[in-house]
Amino acid sequence: MSARGLFITGTDTGIGKTRVAAALMLRLRETGLRVAGFKPVAAGCERTPDGLRNDDAVELQRCASRPWPYATVNPYALEPPIAPHLAAAEAGVTLALEPLRTAYAELAAESDVVVVEGAGGWLVPFDDRRTLADLARELDLDTLLVVGVRLGCLNHALLTAASIAAHGVRLAGWVANVIDPDVARLDGQLQTLAARLDAPCLGHLPHLADPRPENLAAHLDIPAPGDPSTDTLLL
Repeated sequence: MSARGLFITGTDTGIGKTRVAAALMLRLRETGLRVAGFKPVAAGCERTPDGLRNDDAVELQRCASRPWPYATVNPYALEPPIAPHLAAAEAGVTLALEPLRTAYAELAAESDVVVVEGAGGWLVPFDDRRTLADLARELDLDTLLVVGVRLGCLNHALLTAASIAAHGVRLAGWVANVIDPDVARLDGQLQTLAARLDAPCLGHLPHLADPRPENLAAHLDIPAPGDPSTDTLLL
């Protein structure tokens, strides 16, 4: 596998992981890199004429450098909008790592970077004993932490970063996504995160009326290939 993989996790569910992942894919493409998106397991899928589809996975599929089959981008598509292990149990599906390794290897063989989006937060269960943190470690992925900036985000961010380190996974960077436009002391919160998270900040995403990835990408600070700082951030 030639690609470098980056696992997008977050301080909670609903804090903008997909928007950050898709915006990151577009920014990396702007630097000339071949980029693929991967959503290993997605719950809350909708029935379509082509089968179950997840909006987040479709967005990652759209932002890739080249078209990929949906089943490769999202090997496990589950209908109930609940935690993946519960959705899989309801659907009678057994989640296994081997199909995910196979799909990831296929994407990696034709890409420079594979952006892998988790589900919910860092320790969301994958099956009866493993979590998505174990998936990141199994695939040997560095991690990018999306901090949903709102009341309580400092605690959530620091707890998540500590757990990432405890799992032996590298925190490559973090992104502040302002999901509460009225959050108190925004500058102070961002300064606290920068001082206490042992990784570079790759951008502050403002609260936009139109938060499409195309509008968010410019707020991400991604060095071009060959920039000395690239090695310490993503690649």
